[in-house]
Amino acid sequence: MNGASMCRLALATICSVIVGCGVASQPESIKTVAAFEVPLQSKADREEFLSVLRTAAEVEGVHVDAESDTDLGSEAAVSPNFKMTMKAAVWRGSNDSEAVASAMDQFDHLGQVWLVFSRGEDPAMATRFRERAMHDIMLHWPGTLSLPIMPTGAIPLHGDLIRTSTGYIVNPSEAHKYDLVATKTPPH
Repeated sequence: MNGASMCRLALATICSVIVGCGVASQPESIKTVAAFEVPLQSKADREEFLSVLRTAAEVEGVHVDAESDTDLGSEAAVSPNFKMTMKAAVWRGSNDSEAVASAMDQFDHLGQVWLVFSRGEDPAMATRFRERAMHDIMLHWPGTLSLPIMPTGAIPLHGDLIRTSTGYIVNPSEAHKYDLVATKTPPH
């Protein structure tokens, strides 16, 4: 085989491998089932929020881990895009084998913590935890808003959302990014 033939064979092999590499299906247990934005503007709010999560988690036998202010500051020192006021997760199992929920803000929505719930390997437990946590969160922070969940299970970028009185919607001009059909207002 000459050099050109070897290159074509190598290219054909690489292309075959790439074509076979589609998006891997994810376990149903990690599917996002609910997401909310909780307004936590102060350190006291964040501490109270973690207390609410820990109380709800304890009832269901799961636990909350949260990064310290020192760790968050170290990450922010690397890049302003890493700045956060909260990064926490609710875990199932002593070895943190399953994330039941996560709570974090980001540089473009500091103090507006996104709380995201997964279906879980034990959906009944995950549902009880979510309902208990959200009941108490809504009592403490009635300004909590729902976030849209995309067909892929992702939450849109903050800049692609429009705030409404009850939650967020995807800006129609950004719907194409999320495999959503932009709705058009029919002429009157």
